[in-house]
Amino acid sequence: MSAIPAVAHAPSARSPIKVLVADDSAVVRGLVSRWLSEAGHEVVATAPNGRAAVDALARCNPDVVLLDIEMPELDGIQALPLMLAKQPGIQVVMMSTLTQRNADVSLRCLSLGAVDYIPKPESNRGVTTSDGFRNDLVERIRVFGAARARRRPAPTSVEAAASAAPAAPTVSRLSGTVTLRPKPRTVAPPRVLLIGSSTGGPRAVGEVLEKIGAATLRRLPVLIVQHMPPVFTAVFAEHLGARIGLPAAEGKADERLQPGRIYVAPGGRHMRLSGSAAETVIRLDDGPPVNFCRPAVDVMFLDAAALYGGATLSVILTGMGSDGTAGARALVEAGGTLLAQDEATSTVWGMPGSVAKAGLCHAVLPLPEIGPALRNAIAERV
Repeated sequence: MSAIPAVAHAPSARSPIKVLVADDSAVVRGLVSRWLSEAGHEVVATAPNGRAAVDALARCNPDVVLLDIEMPELDGIQALPLMLAKQPGIQVVMMSTLTQRNADVSLRCLSLGAVDYIPKPESNRGVTTSDGFRNDLVERIRVFGAARARRRPAPTSVEAAASAAPAAPTVSRLSGTVTLRPKPRTVAPPRVLLIGSSTGGPRAVGEVLEKIGAATLRRLPVLIVQHMPPVFTAVFAEHLGARIGLPAAEGKADERLQPGRIYVAPGGRHMRLSGSAAETVIRLDDGPPVNFCRPAVDVMFLDAAALYGGATLSVILTGMGSDGTAGARALVEAGGTLLAQDEATSTVWGMPGSVAKAGLCHAVLPLPEIGPALRNAIAERV
């Protein structure tokens, strides 16, 4: 999850996004409702528990639901599948405090169909005084409300021209024209797989790795920067390890990279790389956020470009903002290969859209095709 810079929110001239707020705290319901109204959104209903939220769904027909995890009568994880059954495609954003249990539940909710989660301050006082929570919440309502309203076309596959083609093709998209890079005429065998993602990323990353398969992933280390707060990244790594069947954990300072292992950048710290391609060591950095994010995809990509050059295989998945674009440019200029998720299958086409519009991608693919494409790239070149 990416950090959102503090901004002043003005009411929108467009149709307001309709929101249902479900939280057992009357203080939180009141504050959130006021913030959203001030930002030009419409709170069509509030609910003190999951049962009331499910009952209100049909009456108010919201674009987005803010659903607290810990509520009486029916909690968030119990209410979520009932909501999705009543209104398939409804944008449900989970809210939870930063505990290991809630991180685990939040990630399970994403696998069940929630589009995202928002870490919530532990106390009502913290909610009242946290500009970060307010900005994050309002921005996510804007993004997911727009996604709910947008009519998406059927996913299509867009691949780069063959290496013998004289020029890269251009592909028309909802957001403009995307230019794809020709595939390199000579491609070094990949020695590392790099993944950058943010909003919607946990589900996307899991699907990509699962489709690559454990047997192929054992050939090289996998490094992931997923925008998430502390606690969540450790639980995310555990979920990935259980799903893929490979060792997966947060990267540790001075840890040497090994093939067949998955390294997740820890929340709140940049995951850097040093040494050489033959013996790469993780360095953790508490430096300032990059692109408002820590960990940042750019930080890892830039280090990998310097160490591995053309032996990098990388992908940018769904997420807000443009983190990863500067690092992606360094990777492809060093001869590496870069894929991006397409707009139709992205929860938010910010990060992948940024690298695609910059002309840095060798392919822009629907999510279901990314894993097989990466598997083939690894298998063909090793």
